[in-house]
Amino acid sequence: MDEPLSGLDANAVILIKELLQALKQEGKTIFYCSHMMDVVERVSDRIVLINNGSIIADGTIEELKQGSTDSLEQIFSRLTSSGNQVQRADDLAAAMNASSRDTTL
Repeated sequence: MDEPLSGLDANAVILIKELLQALKQEGKTIFYCSHMMDVVERVSDRIVLINNGSIIADGTIEELKQGSTDSLEQIFSRLTSSGNQVQRADDLAAAMNASSRDTTL
C-alpha cells in the first residue's frame, strides 16, 4: 500500500487502520509505504527506512530506537537531514513575512 491514508476523512482512516490491524493479527504481510511516521511506528512490526533509493535502517522500532526515546520521525531525520531544519524554517518564515509586507496595500 502506498500512502493508504492520504486524502481520507477521519472515519475512513480509522477503518483502514482497523483493517491493517486485522490483517496483521491474521499473520498477513503488508508492505506499507508512508511519510506519516507516527502511523508507521504504531502499525509496523518491522520498518525499513529508505533515503534516495538506499536502505538506511531496517528493524523493529525498538531496534531502530536503540534505547533512545526518539520517535521514528526523529530517527529518520537524524539519519537523513543536515540538521538545519529549524534554521530553514526560520528563513522560510522570514521570507514569507517579507513577501506579505511587500504586497500589503
